[in-house]
Amino acid sequence: MRIFTIILFLLPIIFSNVLANGVAIVDSKTGSYLKLIESKVEVTVENQVAVITTTQKFINSFDVEKRVKFGFPMPEGASATELLFKVDQQWYQANFSPTPQDTTLPGGEGGEIAAALKSYLGDTPLYFNLDYPVKKDSVLTVRLRYVQLLAYEFGNVKFDYPNDYSSIQNTFINTQEFNFTLKSERTITLIGLLDLSPDAIFNDGHTASIHFAKYEEPANFNYKVEYTLSPDELGLFSMSTFLPDSTVPDKYGSGFFTFIVEPDPSENAETIEKIFTFIIDRSGSMSGNKIVQARDAATFIVEHLNEGDKFNIVDFSGSVTSFRGSHVEYNTTNETAALNYISGINASGSTNIAGAFQTAITQFSSATETTANIIIFFTDGNATNGSTTSTEGIVNLVADLQNQNETDVSIFTFGIGSFVNKQLLTRLAAENNGFAEFLGNDELEERITNFYLTIRNPVMLNTQLSFEPAVAIETYPKELPNLYKGQQLLISGRYASAQTVGVTLTGEAFGKQVTYNYDMVLTDSSIQKNQFLTKIWAKAKIEDLLVQYYSLYEGSEEAQALKDQVVTISVAYGVLSPFTSFSEGDPIGDLTSLEELTDEKAENYPNTFEVLGNYPNPFNPTTHIRIRVNGQIAKTIAIRIYNALGQLIKTILFDINGAGTYEVLWDGTLADGSIAPSGSYYYIVDFGNGLSGGKMTLLK
Repeated sequence: MRIFTIILFLLPIIFSNVLANGVAIVDSKTGSYLKLIESKVEVTVENQVAVITTTQKFINSFDVEKRVKFGFPMPEGASATELLFKVDQQWYQANFSPTPQDTTLPGGEGGEIAAALKSYLGDTPLYFNLDYPVKKDSVLTVRLRYVQLLAYEFGNVKFDYPNDYSSIQNTFINTQEFNFTLKSERTITLIGLLDLSPDAIFNDGHTASIHFAKYEEPANFNYKVEYTLSPDELGLFSMSTFLPDSTVPDKYGSGFFTFIVEPDPSENAETIEKIFTFIIDRSGSMSGNKIVQARDAATFIVEHLNEGDKFNIVDFSGSVTSFRGSHVEYNTTNETAALNYISGINASGSTNIAGAFQTAITQFSSATETTANIIIFFTDGNATNGSTTSTEGIVNLVADLQNQNETDVSIFTFGIGSFVNKQLLTRLAAENNGFAEFLGNDELEERITNFYLTIRNPVMLNTQLSFEPAVAIETYPKELPNLYKGQQLLISGRYASAQTVGVTLTGEAFGKQVTYNYDMVLTDSSIQKNQFLTKIWAKAKIEDLLVQYYSLYEGSEEAQALKDQVVTISVAYGVLSPFTSFSEGDPIGDLTSLEELTDEKAENYPNTFEVLGNYPNPFNPTTHIRIRVNGQIAKTIAIRIYNALGQLIKTILFDINGAGTYEVLWDGTLADGSIAPSGSYYYIVDFGNGLSGGKMTLLK
């Protein structure tokens, strides 16, 4: 065993702003934690949907055993789907619990170090309390899996895993490994690992991979992958899988699909003209760096308007003023005047949100359906002034103003800091064809300027989707956004019967109806590599339910019903939500993924053991798994049973003592004692130094 001379590791008071590896926290008040000694990141990407598995090892170099809380800075928009940990040579799989995460830190929340740790873990952290103490000089292994849609723009895709751990730990890490695998229906024209020299890189046009490793060096670098897809291969790219009925926990159908569609990103593609208003909160709480960022963001947007666009600027505190009384054409004269106006905006006073929208929306009265009508609104506080200050009052006011104009205005809202009215901003966006984002105090300029570049060139308005035959159901998002040049639209859904489906995408461009037609093949097979589609769909449905939930009064009967739905879907499909968490772990073998287990079988199959199958098969209600032992061996073996989704449903421990044939009974029950439903199941026999298994069917 390697001996470490440093006994106590303390978190520095200052953390970097980027996310990075997880932390095994012992005491947040003193900044003590277990030392990271190994980090391995495995990324599999298919058509911009990434499944990330990050495995980290920590050593307890304290003089006594320690209990820890694992914290991981989850990327915004990502969804955790699995968490495993290994303590004292035993693997455990964390369960999904119908309770929110415990976000308290061990040792207390007070002090600069705890505050810095909270900041380091970001706005969307994952927390997990380990049930088992980590013994002195022993290693804790944590494996986390999550799903993430990668950032895409004009054929360029980016993946970022901030591996830099130097703000926490500057000592060497034994092993750092990064493996990136990409599969794409569109031709991969270029792929690279930025700022680092990969050990191996491969690209045949539709499959690409990167391998990188470092040994005995500090973790002071990030993993940044960028790849480019051919701009000449646009259209619809779909993935699907079909599961046995018995493994699907609802009645929406056994098929799951996701497809991605992209409009023409070329310079020759026409874009729709915009009428655009930027609403700037200049209340007193925006003073300092926030109002500077607001001015810089507004300046950037004005400088990057397109010829033919119209624009205006509305700014508010207790009073409301605007650059012009109505939208003006974008030209050099108006640009110069607007930039001078922006430079004079300063922060003071109260917050009149109702008045700001009253002024801004009224100015769209001359807009038409042939233009993209857009408001970008941000605030760092709650309404304290104006004709109404309540959430319901402001939402109703905006709805009334939209109806009076008889022209839809898309509203995109940005909340800054910890004191914004999230319910208000979520409803304003969701009910007006936009979206809401919530930012840290220092993210305003970067996020709004990047967002503007995304929506700068709209190509289709009032987007609608239909299927022929109408076999696709429960598709998300329900309300489709406008389409913009160089951006993608991702849609997830369900189906009950496999067939080729015609997909029709319609909308308006330049006052005319525009239609795109595609064919999508919905498979009738359970495709192992596409099993993540169940989680993509569940994540999309949860997001839809959360929008509805935040539009209601917390604690109301309707809100509680939606919350219950979120919890049910989260637990059933293994996708973390705001109302669920990872809880205590169940003992398992060395690996949990069915795919990994079966891949191991050929290499690790032991000559001293044989699995002879199960009988009867099919069975009802019980079956016996037969094992032959060809040596004088005494030990406990594990038999793990999985459903067709690859989810572990039960572990059976069985003692063997000497050579002979053994039979292990499975009584057809799950880990909680309930009766397993009809369907296909897989069993993996873990002999310790090898694996084998088979398939069985429960018929009722």
